[in-house]
Amino acid sequence: MARARISDVAAAAGVSVTTVSLVMNDVESRISDETRQRVREAARAVGYAPNSVARGLRTQRTRTVGLISDQIATTPFAGRMLAGAQDAARDNGYLVYLIDTGGDAEIEREAIDALTAQQVDAMIYACMWHRIVDVPQGVSAKTVLLDCRPVKGGYRSVVPDDRAGGTAAVRELVAAGHRRIAYIDTDDGPIASRLRHEGYLEALAEAGIPADPALHITGDTSAHGGRAAAEVLLDLPDDERPTGIFCFNDRMAAGVYIAAHRRGLDIPRDLSVVGYDDQQLIAAEQDPPLTTVALPHYAMGRWAMEVALGVRAEGDEDATHLMECPVIRRDSVGPPPAQVAKPNRRRASHTERPPLAAPDR
Repeated sequence: MARARISDVAAAAGVSVTTVSLVMNDVESRISDETRQRVREAARAVGYAPNSVARGLRTQRTRTVGLISDQIATTPFAGRMLAGAQDAARDNGYLVYLIDTGGDAEIEREAIDALTAQQVDAMIYACMWHRIVDVPQGVSAKTVLLDCRPVKGGYRSVVPDDRAGGTAAVRELVAAGHRRIAYIDTDDGPIASRLRHEGYLEALAEAGIPADPALHITGDTSAHGGRAAAEVLLDLPDDERPTGIFCFNDRMAAGVYIAAHRRGLDIPRDLSVVGYDDQQLIAAEQDPPLTTVALPHYAMGRWAMEVALGVRAEGDEDATHLMECPVIRRDSVGPPPAQVAKPNRRRASHTERPPLAAPDR
């Protein structure tokens, strides 16, 4: 079947070949919106598509963007970042080349070289979770960093506002009347851990609640880690035990549910819990559904792409944009009990539904 030509579009739309060329290449001109629409409809009708190679030679643009990630494309946890970036690219007529390196430095180097050879118009360097990175050699200073911050300045980046998110999470517990509030933290030491802990302390201070080091427990970022940390907290004497627990992530919160469930504690009647991430298939599926703080993955991905394409005001070239992390209110927070139920290590019966937890990322 013969390839449709630009002259076929001109004949179908009743305009000149020059007019079709101007419209299809998005060249600024005095062509009316009505004519532009008619040309595009004619192009679709005859099956015409511009030659991207020829157009790139004329405009010195390929209308492509390279997105390098460590694990985003292979996990549902942060996949919304990719969706936001792709939607923004599509809205502006760009195609995304996605390369997932799996954290392999050699693959990463080859990906940067390949995208540079393809002459992509922009590049985004993304991480699955918020951390500080040493930007690889070969990455242009115009590259936008997604969900990570550079060790040295010189790059635009977007990350979640984890300190404010931690503050908002603890405020939920304070507003419900809790004074004994614990924080189950990760022992991995990422920047998100430090910032969420700072937010925890800030919320306690503004409520006039002294910070108790015994209520800051660390563990691995799994349901098992959350459960082990919760066991330590729930073994404290009655007058020292927390009535509310804020967790570094939703998986750890699921572990708190398990620990509480096995002691016969009801959430939120006996213990209130707040998670972080709003992770798919975990937070909303707990019994009761978990109140948590959402990571704004989609908005972050869209922001990064719009800045990379120059359709959003950039601000300072080496500035880090903090994206708000909203609280998602569900049913795991209530007022503190008059007296916390005493430890009861009975196991759940076969009629009780255990809390859900996802596998580690």
